[in-house]
Amino acid sequence: LGEPSHGKLKADQWRTLSTTYLPISLIRLWEQADDFTDQRSKQCKELLEVTLSLVSAVIIASSRTTSQENADLYLYHMQKYLKGIRGLFPRYRFLPNQHMALHLAEYLRLYGPVHSWWTFPFERLIGML
Repeated sequence: LGEPSHGKLKADQWRTLSTTYLPISLIRLWEQADDFTDQRSKQCKELLEVTLSLVSAVIIASSRTTSQENADLYLYHMQKYLKGIRGLFPRYRFLPNQHMALHLAEYLRLYGPVHSWWTFPFERLIGML
């Protein structure tokens, strides 16, 4: 990770990194927030909350089971994440994928868990070619 010789991360590797290692690392890194200025501590806490909202949304979206409640919870976390990004970085320009992510709750309701309809298996094979 971080070295050109290691190649690029695949989608599932990014998911594992972002839902497991990143939150733990940020919590451990920023648990010493007393060393920061009050403003810096506040920013770190807000950024951690935003990150954990995204992590929660990804975990819910990639679950092998879903329900109306899970779709609603996914949408709650995704909206909280995007609002948090807007608050922390007012000049940030959202990407089309971030807009599309807001529609995923509807797809979870209509089509069920993403494992039954997403294209990851095909993308994985393309990456192997």
